[in-house]
Amino acid sequence: MTDIVAALTPCHGGAWEMASAELDAPRGDEVLIRIVATGVCHTDMSVRAQDLPTPLPAVLGHEGAGVIEQIGPDVTTLAVGDHVVLTMTHCGKCSNCVTGHTVYCDNVMPLNFSGRRLDGSPTITCHGEAISGSFFGQSSFATYALASERNAVKVVKDVDLALLGPLGCGIQTGAGTVINVLRPEVGSSIAVFGAGAVGLAAIMAASAVGCTTIIAVDLHDNRLDLARQVGANHVVKAGADTVETIRELSAGGVDYTLDTTAVPAVIRQSVDVLKMRGRAMLVGVPKPGAEFTLSAMDMLFGKSIGGALEGEATPKTFIPHMIALWKQGKFPFDKLIRFYEFNQINEAVADSESGKTLKPVLRIGAL
Repeated sequence: MTDIVAALTPCHGGAWEMASAELDAPRGDEVLIRIVATGVCHTDMSVRAQDLPTPLPAVLGHEGAGVIEQIGPDVTTLAVGDHVVLTMTHCGKCSNCVTGHTVYCDNVMPLNFSGRRLDGSPTITCHGEAISGSFFGQSSFATYALASERNAVKVVKDVDLALLGPLGCGIQTGAGTVINVLRPEVGSSIAVFGAGAVGLAAIMAASAVGCTTIIAVDLHDNRLDLARQVGANHVVKAGADTVETIRELSAGGVDYTLDTTAVPAVIRQSVDVLKMRGRAMLVGVPKPGAEFTLSAMDMLFGKSIGGALEGEATPKTFIPHMIALWKQGKFPFDKLIRFYEFNQINEAVADSESGKTLKPVLRIGAL
């Protein structure tokens, strides 16, 4: 067992609390990571709101980055001292995993949201009681985390590790959905609804792959200003005339859209602004039971809509690719990040929810 300090999510809607806890020793293909920093993501807030099913109390956090301190007996591709970024986990054995679609693992929900290992065993105890851990296969709102060889991605050591955690989820989701799913042609057009961290990552990716009309839509001026800095050549303040404005900016409609908001009315707008044969992608986490309506006639004229998890990325290769693009100046994700000390987690979450901060990252331990 390893003694840890964790930011505990105690109950539905409760503030995060700093607590002492115990972390199980690594088994099999597991690795023990000393966490350097962890990004704060909307999904953590969705669990606190109980829009997602992880039982509380829990140690959340799923954008961890750190240094491997110990490896299980079955680990062959990672070593003590490796720098790693943690991402969503998968079983590695189901039909989707073995065909390379690991984000759609048959066991995605129990592995990432049940609060336990797949065999039902807990990884974290607090005051002698088992609590939910293993969130996204990591629970990295803590000084140490357990992950598996499958969801710990080795990264280069010449980049500040504290920057890299968000590449494991939010940044990967936005960039990967553009690069891996939409695959826009050079010279094509895209509108991104919601210029938070995921949306801005999509904008950076669209710029990197050669889209020439890139439109950011948001309610917050500071986010729209940043969108211009990272690749958008048009910004639209969300409102009643959003659809008409985008059509004017794009000569009648765009080739692609990406919605990060999960708001049904905004999803409808993301489809309405498409050209014929345009494609819309949904990546935001909706409220339970959320539904939206579309024009059947629009769909008849070749429009399509779909969703994507984690940018349908293969993290072991995609995360290093994003780092390489950043080194080349083509993917400035660091512009989104604001650092907070670990015990400032409630301030970081509040700033994220208000739109004040695009991507809060908690500094948890020294490198």
